[in-house]
Amino acid sequence: MGAFEIAVMGGDGIGPEVTAEAVRALRAVGKRFGHTFTLHERHVGQAAVDVEGAAISEETMALCQRMDAVLFGAVGGTGVGDPHSRTEPMYSLFRLRKDLELFANVRPVRPLPALLGSSTLKRATLRGVDLLVVRELTGGLYYGQPSEIREEPTGLSAVDTMAYTEGEIERIVRYAFELARDRRKQLTSVDKANVLSCSRLWRRVADRVHADYPDVTLRHMLVDACSMALIRNPREFDVVVTENMFGDILTDEASMLTGSLGMLPSASLGARRTRHGQFGLFEPIHGSAPDIAGQGKANPLAAILTTALLLRYSLGLKRAASTVERAVRQVVAAGRRTADIASPGETAISTRAMGDAVVASILSE
Repeated sequence: MGAFEIAVMGGDGIGPEVTAEAVRALRAVGKRFGHTFTLHERHVGQAAVDVEGAAISEETMALCQRMDAVLFGAVGGTGVGDPHSRTEPMYSLFRLRKDLELFANVRPVRPLPALLGSSTLKRATLRGVDLLVVRELTGGLYYGQPSEIREEPTGLSAVDTMAYTEGEIERIVRYAFELARDRRKQLTSVDKANVLSCSRLWRRVADRVHADYPDVTLRHMLVDACSMALIRNPREFDVVVTENMFGDILTDEASMLTGSLGMLPSASLGARRTRHGQFGLFEPIHGSAPDIAGQGKANPLAAILTTALLLRYSLGLKRAASTVERAVRQVVAAGRRTADIASPGETAISTRAMGDAVVASILSE
């Protein structure tokens, strides 16, 4: 059986609560299949600032370089600061993504049949939806310089810079083509080419790379049209590839297809290979939700589904990954609901109780 080393960083707000349930699911997988997971817990975000003086320490960064994978919760709070400052919680994520070269953020969107009523959209619109958003993660507005607020003679002004190189675009588009080739062979590239130079370069590179994938259908779509189509007819999408900010926004929108932000996992992947698979950082797409932190109200299913992605991509344990995903489906089908996915009249259970149910389902197979 396999032996694996994983860095675990719960972070801030509800991050530690949902990550604790993800860890329990991981340990249940170990017990079920005989795998050994050695977990290295570290502070990150505001929790790390409070203890170590920075949102992520050099020791934690060095540890991540040695791991098979990183399991991440959430960082941040109610404040809005400069994410490039070492004492701002978001700095930890920016640093991890950039330094570990995690350029591809993969976010699967698959509404569970038992939760079709949790979305505000019609059930007929949601049935059969199975799409994959591939978000470029280390370029664009989030990293471009200059990015600052300036004092001018006439008052304050602000500037942000969107920048992409041909190489950055090619590697994410090529990665998306590879994923589409193993699915329904349809790739939608989302941009704002009618306005942005970065998008015009993006479209040019995507067309060039498409020549290497003649078996995959490529279409271009403007981001505003895509945001509408995701609600109108989400079944038309297979794999969607887009730049950093557009991917961030579109996947929050897409989470509503599943009923809640608390249902979407993600995998941040790069070129580095480990003994078992593709190194990555795995986190639910929701934030730290400080308004409900410590109350047992958070939905841990996105974090638990994130462990399935970790098992599949970084550890090469496809059977174990499918077991976790099946356990989540079974628990939801049995009527277990946290507050965010409970319909009127349904009883909501706690974060821990949802974790209990998933663990029991994993172990019962």
